[in-house]
Amino acid sequence: MISLTKIFRFEAAHALYGYPGGCSKLHGHSYELHVTVSSGLPGNNYIPGQGMIIDFKEIKKRVGGVVAALDHKLLLSKEYLIQTSGNFSNDELVVMEVEPTAENLLIYLRSEIALVLPHGFVLQKLVLWETRDSYATWSAD
Repeated sequence: MISLTKIFRFEAAHALYGYPGGCSKLHGHSYELHVTVSSGLPGNNYIPGQGMIIDFKEIKKRVGGVVAALDHKLLLSKEYLIQTSGNFSNDELVVMEVEPTAENLLIYLRSEIALVLPHGFVLQKLVLWETRDSYATWSAD
């Protein structure tokens, strides 16, 4: 099987309610997201026509909107907002049902990206770098 990976970058801040350390305070990250998709077809033969299963530009167009919705936003859980009486404007805030950890962001991104992929394409893997030396991975089983 042939798969393609497109890399996206975004800036976002978050805080983790109830975390016993520095991550309980508002802070930001320069995230890097690796999105890997495939057509699900075996990659044993040359690809006819233009020779690609999907153009990287098409992945960028479809996934870019999902990533843009998080870029330069404040990611907080409903619980954080309830417990801290946070007063933020709707245009700067993304409210999540769960704490916005790297793991939960991957699950959120997986759901959102699956909605925008072309028919016949499969999301194979997501890698979300929170810092230059820490990342979380989701992969299809």
